[in-house]
Amino acid sequence: MDPECSQLLPALCAVLADPRQPMVDDTCLEKLLDWFKTITEAGSSLLLLQENPCLVELLCHVLKPQDLSSRVLSFSLRLTGVFAAQEDCFQYLQQGELLPRLFGEAGPLGGAAWTAPTVRSGWIQGLRSLAQHPSALHFLADCGAVDTIFSLQGDSSLFVASAAGQLLVHILSLSMRGPAEGPPSLQADDWPPCAQKIVGHIEESLRSTATPQITQALNVLTTTFSHCHDPWTQVLWVQLHPLVAALLQKDPVPAAHSLVDLLLSVARSPGLSSSSCGLWETLAQTLSHLSPTQAGLLALGILKLQDCPQALRAQAFAVLLQPLACVLQATAQGPGPSGLLDSTAADSVTADMLLPSKAACVGLLCQTLAHLELLLPLPQRPCPWPQAPLLGAAVTLLQLCRGSGSPASDAGRQLCALLLGCVRVQRAALDFLGTLSQETGPPELVTQVFAVLLEYLRSPDSSPTVLKKAFQATFRWLLSSPRTPGCSDLDSHTLLFLRELLPVLQKRLCSPCWEVRDSGLEFLTQMTRRWGGQAGFRHALLASEVPRLTEQLLRDPESYVRASAVTAMGQLSSQGLCVPPAGPEHPGSQQSLLGELLHILSTDSEGFPRRAVMQVFTQWLRDSHADVVGDTEQFVAGVLQVAGQDLDWEVRAQGLELALVFLEQMLGPPRSHCPYAVTPPVAAPAGPLTQALQSLCRVRLFEFAFRALFDCDRPVAQKSCDLLLLLRAKTASSSSLQEPRSSPDVASVEAALQRWRAGDQAQPLGDLEPEVVLAVLRSMDLEGLRGALAESSDHVEKSPQSLLQDMLATVGILGENEADCY
Repeated sequence: MDPECSQLLPALCAVLADPRQPMVDDTCLEKLLDWFKTITEAGSSLLLLQENPCLVELLCHVLKPQDLSSRVLSFSLRLTGVFAAQEDCFQYLQQGELLPRLFGEAGPLGGAAWTAPTVRSGWIQGLRSLAQHPSALHFLADCGAVDTIFSLQGDSSLFVASAAGQLLVHILSLSMRGPAEGPPSLQADDWPPCAQKIVGHIEESLRSTATPQITQALNVLTTTFSHCHDPWTQVLWVQLHPLVAALLQKDPVPAAHSLVDLLLSVARSPGLSSSSCGLWETLAQTLSHLSPTQAGLLALGILKLQDCPQALRAQAFAVLLQPLACVLQATAQGPGPSGLLDSTAADSVTADMLLPSKAACVGLLCQTLAHLELLLPLPQRPCPWPQAPLLGAAVTLLQLCRGSGSPASDAGRQLCALLLGCVRVQRAALDFLGTLSQETGPPELVTQVFAVLLEYLRSPDSSPTVLKKAFQATFRWLLSSPRTPGCSDLDSHTLLFLRELLPVLQKRLCSPCWEVRDSGLEFLTQMTRRWGGQAGFRHALLASEVPRLTEQLLRDPESYVRASAVTAMGQLSSQGLCVPPAGPEHPGSQQSLLGELLHILSTDSEGFPRRAVMQVFTQWLRDSHADVVGDTEQFVAGVLQVAGQDLDWEVRAQGLELALVFLEQMLGPPRSHCPYAVTPPVAAPAGPLTQALQSLCRVRLFEFAFRALFDCDRPVAQKSCDLLLLLRAKTASSSSLQEPRSSPDVASVEAALQRWRAGDQAQPLGDLEPEVVLAVLRSMDLEGLRGALAESSDHVEKSPQSLLQDMLATVGILGENEADCY
């Protein structure tokens, strides 16, 4: 510990021990504890206590009967655990009977402070830090701490209860590490007393009729098998397996979710041989005993396992598919020519779960769709995958929610009544339908998919979130549409669908709901980016009113819509899909669009549209957009001038991105030189380099970058620093542009930059010459500035000494206010 900190520590300990002092901030206590952890990890805890006796005095003082803050008491318990984690320091604290007085019955356990969850949590965390060596195990047994931990598993605070269970697992693992001379016996009867006590408590809890106790035991076992993979865990499972299996005989199965978590953690544990401990049989029994909702999560977990018997996988997949099988049977829909749904009977339990209650029906269907969506991209998914039946089920669900299904039974009509207008099922089914686009399907089913998607996009009853998901699913299915061999254009069926879709998109772009307009613009941008160069798409789009409506949305009252319209128009313009407005007052659409976007960048009151404009301009420059190539320097200069005055740091940062693109176009992209290359990288010729630098000076790129270098927003300054470092590296080998360090122009620019750094950026740099710019760049410590910018904002006052001074200043101990600003 630093001498300065040692001098401040006694005063701080006195403040913490004095209940009359103001409450100490929780953040400061956490930082203080982290500091002590760092010290003890790097050195001796015993030496720390001997050199700073005020720490022991603090720990002793908190035991006196007084109205001490629960936060300070909790901090003291945790701090004691940090010190006692080292065995020699543990023995030192034991000699003074400090540990029993803090963690035993004589400590907070028997006082009023124990009613505070913070104190109980600190007690547990202190023991968790302390329990690192055999001496700690003897202490836990002697002071009765294990019994207290048992009781804290049922604490009213979920944080305390969870921490108690995790502490039990840690103690069990510690006790099973065995002495130095060898590992513990694999016979459960020969296990250490502490381990036997914990296992006995688990057995007793599993035999209990109270669900909370069963849940606690299952959670402890789940954590054990998730984190401990030694051979003794297999002995533990073999011993407890009959009690776990016996839970399946109860109706209903208690603590079903915790039971599922346990079985899956055992199945994933590398320390267990699943075939020799009856796990697969237990999993199969559990699938048949749990309710459909509970069994679905277990089925998904089984199907995610790498090694699993095929019969169990088939059973799990059948359980997962049962709700959709019920839907198909209730609506008299055939499951398709082949697939797993053919052999999946819609059992009465699942049917009974779907029909009585809308909440249960919706919950089960959404869970099933989400599980199948997660399963589809996995390499271990069931094979063959029943693509056709699942497509039919998703389409049927969407039809039932719209009331356009054709139920042929009482159950089907009841199901239709439950799902009619259900937005939650619509969203889940559309997500699932979009995921199914990764696979092919029978042409007649694909036709139904596009039909139901178009139906949702047309319907005035579709909510904004449902419409957004319908647009997303439509785009994914368009991406998966078949292509004509040797042709990249859309096939005839897709183009026919597109001609039906574009009038719907026109209608949605005129919606009174801004979320709908925004979703329509995002969909248009995706389609244009993907198919903007294909003749069929271009012809269909130009024959519609979509481009004109998109241009009108640049002036939408909602900023999100304006931003999406900017992005969409930028993409349309890049593909040459902007239609010139009718009339002689519009000489050209491209020029009018550029002016419109510059107007938005200069005047829009919201940041989102301005950011979108900068992104479009950067992409136009990168792609050599026709309107940019005409006069690139004028374009870049105008954009940088406006962006440099913007109050939004993201706009200024995007301006630096545009400047970087222009810089690379002038000087070439950055090249990483390989140290093993035969020849060094070739420097740029002096002539072209001079011309490029003159171009950069004419667009005032350097003035823009230097202003950004001293920006109050760190990401902007970092980006500018990287740009200037790249420029300096590009010009480092040029000898023809060297400028003497004592040039008056260089001194003038450096003086101006010093004023800018101090906050006075009123005076511009004026016209700069390349030689002056390079001389200034070579004189600047850009590497040091980049390192400083990489530091956190409080790096100057982040030291432990500063923390101690802050805490003392808060209570007025220091002579002057030296507290940092957090």
